[in-house]
Amino acid sequence: MSILIFLTGALGYGALEILFRGYTHWTMMLTGGACLLTLFLFNQEYKQAPLLLKAAGGAVIITIYEFAVGLIVNLWYGWHVWDYSLLPGNILGQICPLFTMLWFFLSLGLALISKGLYYGFRSSPP
Repeated sequence: MSILIFLTGALGYGALEILFRGYTHWTMMLTGGACLLTLFLFNQEYKQAPLLLKAAGGAVIITIYEFAVGLIVNLWYGWHVWDYSLLPGNILGQICPLFTMLWFFLSLGLALISKGLYYGFRSSPP
C-alpha cells in the first residue's frame, strides 16, 4: 500500500508541475511521493482531528520537505529546480508564505479525499 501511495504522490505531483510550470524535475517527483506518503500517515494518525488542523499540519509537513529538499538540490548542488527569492517572506529562496498557503489548500483537498476513501472503503462490502 505504501509504495502505491508513494507512486501516486510522485506521478501526481509531477503531473501538477507539468500542468502549471510546463516541466518538472525528478527530485520533485521523489519529494511528491514522500509528501503524499507522510500526509497519508499523518491523516491516519490523527483521524479525529479537525479538517482545518489536518490541512495546517499538511502545509507544515510539505513546507518542511520543500525546505530540506531545496537546501540540498538548489543550494548545495546548485540545480536551480526552483527559486522563491523574489517572493515576499521567502527563506533562502526555498520556501515562502505564498506556497505554504498553497500547500494548505492542497492538503485540505487531500484530507477530504483521504476521508472519503477511508469511509468509502469501510462501508464497502467485503
